[in-house]
Amino acid sequence: MVVPYKHEPFTDFSIEENKKAFEAGLKTVEAYLGNDYDLIIGGERISTEDKIVSVNPSNKEEVIGRVSKANRELAEKAMQVAYETFQTWRKSSSEMRANILFKSAAIVRRRKHEFSAILVKEAGKPWNEADADTAEAIDFMEYYGRQMLKLKDGIPVESRPIEHNRFSYIPLGVGVVISPWNFAFAIMAGMTTAALVSGNTVLLKPASTTPVIAAKFMEVLEEAGLPAGVVNYIPGSGSKVGDYLVDHAKTRFISFTGSRDVGLRIYERASKLNEGQIWLKRVIAEMGGKDTIVVDKEADLELAAKSIVASAFGFTGQKCSACSRAVVVEDVYDEVLNRAVELTKELTVGDPTQKATFMGPVNDQGAYDKIISYVEIGKKEGKLLHGGEGDDSKGWFIQPTIFADVAEDARIMKEEIFGPVVAFSKARDFDHAIDIANNTEYGLTGAVISNNRANIEKAKEDFHVGNLYFNRGCTGAIVGYQPFGGFNMSGTDSKAGGPDYLILHMQAKTTSEML
Repeated sequence: MVVPYKHEPFTDFSIEENKKAFEAGLKTVEAYLGNDYDLIIGGERISTEDKIVSVNPSNKEEVIGRVSKANRELAEKAMQVAYETFQTWRKSSSEMRANILFKSAAIVRRRKHEFSAILVKEAGKPWNEADADTAEAIDFMEYYGRQMLKLKDGIPVESRPIEHNRFSYIPLGVGVVISPWNFAFAIMAGMTTAALVSGNTVLLKPASTTPVIAAKFMEVLEEAGLPAGVVNYIPGSGSKVGDYLVDHAKTRFISFTGSRDVGLRIYERASKLNEGQIWLKRVIAEMGGKDTIVVDKEADLELAAKSIVASAFGFTGQKCSACSRAVVVEDVYDEVLNRAVELTKELTVGDPTQKATFMGPVNDQGAYDKIISYVEIGKKEGKLLHGGEGDDSKGWFIQPTIFADVAEDARIMKEEIFGPVVAFSKARDFDHAIDIANNTEYGLTGAVISNNRANIEKAKEDFHVGNLYFNRGCTGAIVGYQPFGGFNMSGTDSKAGGPDYLILHMQAKTTSEML
């Protein structure tokens, strides 16, 4: 019997021993900066001349690693290997597959600070954010392993004296996993392990700005005993390798986390029948958000301000769950806004290798340029109370930015910015605040700060998001505790870290034998 799992604890860096252990992790990673990483197809390491150069977003002169880049020919080779491997992997026992996840989690746990240090260097995450990312990766492996053991015998159905009936789950086939850069370890590992523990084989195409952490995770899977060909590591261009694999007749499902526009492109391409294809491809997609914290007049106003600031500026606002809109009823609007500005002024922005840093860089030049363009839009749509400045001379740094008195239909209230920008909007009353919160095509996360039970109950019914939190921030879902996924343009409401997530990677089969 498998012992119930409680989520991986976050590291307390106020303890000197933990601080030194993390610093040792940074030194470990610094020793292999600039290394080359090969593609891995069927266990074979393949080097290509064309490389993805991963750089440190807080110091763009520092190369994290040079990663071989797949082309269409290598993507085709990986597909054939994955398809062939699936014929045997699908028959492997659920227990064996789960044990590989448990072993992988144990390996990562032993190297926890090293993996977090890679995230500091490659993704620009401050210590606490990197530590939480690694803890979540461990949680995904532990949780999905246990979920597979619960599902392995199917679900009981009725039988009669004349027949024996069984309802069970079987794997789908080859999955294309396209993972994001913001949770470069946790989401990448979660998507990959959910697919493989369900009995599928995987073509892993990590984000082009964070491919090294994925290469290191491949080492973990190999050490844990994953057979060659089950997960194939093929970084490459989305428009070339990504499109090719999404269109491929042998692709059975696509698991994607990223932007709305790319998600829609994948959804559309996956819907088309290609020559030789005999199934409808399944798409599991998480596509972003425009998330709101609503504050009513009976709220704990200090909690409200702290929740807004932490949710808006944690990891530089580069979370699909980040608070990019604060909707506050007019009775307490000024008090919450002023306190949020005070708290934001205390935040430290800089090199994430330093423990004291709260906010590091944004992802790359493209992200920097996009966010700065939205700051300029915000200056026309609201009152700039803090931030609004950037510096891309050494790394891609943007100050935490607060706009006040923003109209509910303004662009910065409706479009995803994916950076450290929060817009404050004033509501007449709680009903109006909920209307503003729902005034977006997204529906991922939201939070309500309130001590009014009637308002809380109303929000449960009327605030239309996949993850709704009360009296806390709108980021920080924990695997197995708050299954994560949204409505509308936030994706397919695929609840990662939830009890039905693995089922998305399988298909149900009924067998009935006459006796």
